Amino acid sequence: MKTDTIFYTLLQNLPSVLFELLEESPELASRYRFSSVEIKELARRIDGVFLPKKKFAHEPIYFVEVQFQQDEDLYWRLITEAVVYLNQYKPKRTWQAIVLWAKSSLDEGVPKAYQSFFDAGYIRIIYLDELEEVPDTSIGLGIIKLVVAPENEAQQQARNLISQVQQTDATKRRKLLELVERMLVYKFSSYSRQELEAMFGLTEWRQTRFYQEVQEETKLETVPRLLQVGLSTEQIAQALELDIEVVRQVVDKQNNESKT
Repeated sequence: MKTDTIFYTLLQNLPSVLFELLEESPELASRYRFSSVEIKELARRIDGVFLPKKKFAHEPIYFVEVQFQQDEDLYWRLITEAVVYLNQYKPKRTWQAIVLWAKSSLDEGVPKAYQSFFDAGYIRIIYLDELEEVPDTSIGLGIIKLVVAPENEAQQQARNLISQVQQTDATKRRKLLELVERMLVYKFSSYSRQELEAMFGLTEWRQTRFYQEVQEETKLETVPRLLQVGLSTEQIAQALELDIEVVRQVVDKQNNESKT
């Protein structure tokens, strides 16, 4: 599970966390929609873009890059993508490129060619491991702190975070719990789902979409072994409580791979 994918999922589901990182009001998130945009000239997409809604014409566009490893081309790539986007869509508003580094030691610094962009405020850099103490009211920042926390601190932080989530309104709880789950699975990747459930006293997460997706993936991994012992597609679907068409897709894929 890639770290940047996890963070883009967090930004998509809890966009207020970006504005908390920028030390702005979390309420600003209501003025934006989080998106990925196509850059035709570069034949690729930018995954993390905060686009202001039409009625908030004075708000800037934010291009967000999450980086958990060294990348000497990051600033060159990010600014190129931003400028090409501006040329392609010609928005009538200002912009800012936000780089979220896991830690400062990964950052080799803004290239001299872009130093004037940095000085003018078009490039904003945040080191996640240097975030100040997170207030109890901020679940989004708590999730980020969990990801960058040392192993010896992460378990207690996770318990505190789960406790916060369980105290939220029921209408928000499931979505927040799903975000925490994703982070736990990433952070404690050497543990099984059952071990995580026991470690953190989780009971509600069985109801979330993420948990159900993981359960289905686990079941699908057993399909080839069940085929080898002679079970039919129908028997496998019944035994694993899966849709028969889903099982057939796995069987067809395996058959095609065996022919190549």
